[in-house]
Amino acid sequence: MLNLSYSLLINCAISVCAFFLTKRLIPSLRDMFIAANLFGNDLCKSDKPKIPEAMGVVTGCVFLIALFLFIPVPFVFSEKQINEFSHNQLVELISALLSICCMILLGFADDVLNLRWRHKLLLPTIASLPLLMVYYVNFNRTTIILPIFVRNILGSSIDIGILYYFYMGMLAVFCTNAINILAGINGLEAGQSLIIAASIIVFNIIEMTQDSNTRMEHAFSLHIIVPYFATSVALWMYNKYPARVFVGDTFCYLSGMTFAVVGILGHFSKTLLLFFIPQIINFLYSVPQLFHFVPCPRHRMPKYNATTNQLEASKTQFRYSDLNILGRLCVTIFRWLRIIDWQEDADGVVTTNNFTLINFLLIVLGPQHEQRLTNYLLFVQVFCTLVAFVIRYPLAKYFYEY
Repeated sequence: MLNLSYSLLINCAISVCAFFLTKRLIPSLRDMFIAANLFGNDLCKSDKPKIPEAMGVVTGCVFLIALFLFIPVPFVFSEKQINEFSHNQLVELISALLSICCMILLGFADDVLNLRWRHKLLLPTIASLPLLMVYYVNFNRTTIILPIFVRNILGSSIDIGILYYFYMGMLAVFCTNAINILAGINGLEAGQSLIIAASIIVFNIIEMTQDSNTRMEHAFSLHIIVPYFATSVALWMYNKYPARVFVGDTFCYLSGMTFAVVGILGHFSKTLLLFFIPQIINFLYSVPQLFHFVPCPRHRMPKYNATTNQLEASKTQFRYSDLNILGRLCVTIFRWLRIIDWQEDADGVVTTNNFTLINFLLIVLGPQHEQRLTNYLLFVQVFCTLVAFVIRYPLAKYFYEY
């Protein structure tokens, strides 16, 4: 009988093959993408070279092929294997693949058609519906454990009913867009996604060795995240500084939905959010511009200084008197916290940095070379992952235990 360990080993073997296939396909398809006008200019280089865009679609296709090949593995060797990998989990895997396929389609459509933000928010919600339906049919658990400091008031847990499905739907929307708005320099999108994926892999392995009751849920998560990690490593090798390809929105949406899938169906959505601490910080910092309380330019990526070959914080301008009440409140709080660079001339025109974590680091650290800036941001991601594991284990009794 093929046991679970063999299933994971075969999954790893397929993932290794997927890595080499992705590594071979990306350079061979480079000219094809440029010929199809799927390219962008690297604005953070002095010569602004043409770089093929949307290469995440290659990663996504190989990732899906790897999972398609894996589907029969737990079933075809022995009928007894049904006890290890149930039909319910087959349905979960198919629904997960459906949601991921939808997001790859959306991402590629965004790279080609340049979709509006309202479409980027609506379509992930629709793509997550198969996932939520399977969760409803197989589990329908809507109880959450409350932190210890509110248990005297609200109790140790609370059943929030349909709001739990709303939360999971919003989780899918957040994951698919959070990586996309923390982007713009070589290797950052792929790098942060790899660190999150590695964190999920480590977490699943720890949980499988500690709790036999949730062994299958975490094995299910590994079956999906390991092929994703393997194909993403191959993409990162070409996307890191100096980038030879751009990942595009396709990869960001693929990554976000993959993380949402394993978090929801693996039953660790709260822990998943801990691995997104930098993305949550970046989102909260970006809120005034994302919701247009403060003027938001089309691109908020850092500004390249050709003289010094370094990146500087990009700027936006507005009049404080032109802001609505929410815009004034946001910039007042940010100024009080000293997290924005504020310059106001005699005419009342304000010049401040764009509200992204990338620009914030450039304000704190000063102008940086692109490669060094990426390394700083990835270090922040790793540090936050360590904080997440501290919260999840040494401090678990305050957040996860009755």
